Amino acid sequence: MNLEDFLAPVRDSIANPQHKDWHPQSLASNLQVHLEVQGIPELDGVKMAIIGVIEDRGSLNNQGCKSAPDEVRRYLYSLYCGKWNVPIVDLGNLYPGETITDTYEGLREVCYLLLKEGITPIIIGGSQDITYGNYRAYDRLEQTVNLVSIDSRFDLGEQEQDLNEENFLSHVILKKPYILFNYSNIGYQTYFANQEEIDLMEKMYFDVNRLGYFKNNITETEPILRDADIVTFDLSAVRQPDAPGNLNASPNGFSGEEACAISRYSGISDKVSSFGIYGCNPSKDHNGQTSHLVAQMIWYFIEGYNSRKGDYPFASKNEYQRFTVLMDEGEHELVFYKSPLSDRWWIEVPMPAIGNTMHERHKLIPCSHSDYIRACENETPLRWWHAMKKAL
Repeated sequence: MNLEDFLAPVRDSIANPQHKDWHPQSLASNLQVHLEVQGIPELDGVKMAIIGVIEDRGSLNNQGCKSAPDEVRRYLYSLYCGKWNVPIVDLGNLYPGETITDTYEGLREVCYLLLKEGITPIIIGGSQDITYGNYRAYDRLEQTVNLVSIDSRFDLGEQEQDLNEENFLSHVILKKPYILFNYSNIGYQTYFANQEEIDLMEKMYFDVNRLGYFKNNITETEPILRDADIVTFDLSAVRQPDAPGNLNASPNGFSGEEACAISRYSGISDKVSSFGIYGCNPSKDHNGQTSHLVAQMIWYFIEGYNSRKGDYPFASKNEYQRFTVLMDEGEHELVFYKSPLSDRWWIEVPMPAIGNTMHERHKLIPCSHSDYIRACENETPLRWWHAMKKAL
């Protein structure tokens, strides 16, 4: 399969604008870019690849977001690199399909080709239903996946309707093959979620977390993101003053700084293998503010990726500090591990004796130091209960 069959080159007017010389330390000067003359860059040793998806037929309320990828690049290319040593390429924009289903299939193929080579796709949408194409790329990797969505809503919608940005999660949950192990939401706003949706999330033991839980406590997003395979960020989760270029934005939400922190935590996670930002609508933006924010979020993801410690899931538990907490007057125990490399915490979840090899990788789940403190106070962490229920 040839990537050039799926991907259009970055326009020269963006990569090499007239009357502009990129600074040697700018991202533009350090990116390998898919250009019309040079073609697809060599991927040997590459660890991250930017892909634009110019598609918004699945958007019900935010038409115009398909033009985001190139607008984001105008800001992204001018940012200065950090102390990075991980090669990154910009593969250009996915050709839109004749139908929207064709676009999903095209993204599925591109992401699969990258993932099997150990390359992390960074997707610039487009509407958030594009996440479905990204998700289906994992079908042939023979693993279950964890999906984390930063979103003000759950996007369950009407499952009988065609796939769109408001119901893509229903399609993820209900369409075969079933490879979803866990779904987590970061930052949902209760007035955008009906009680039936909240009850369903609880019934399925998904980890859903209200916006208020993270305000002034953004570090609590890190353990959730550390356990993700796919991170999908809907800009409607960012408050309108910070990201005006999104017709689904509201007065409340994460700040721009918090959005960048979440992106960095996503990059730091050793497990995250694809990352997408959706909903930027340049036609409704103010002075390019939202496109600029997306560019900075991508910058922070790359920064985080370059700071990975490789302490999970690759390291042996023997290298960790082990803490055993006796619960309910010693009737049972919880086992915690702390990494000496990053000071991050994990909690062990005992799997049934019969074992499910597809779930083997979920035996040790991320947690925070506050989870350990609560356990010492005889309070079982909720994330442990959810993992136990899934294992049964």
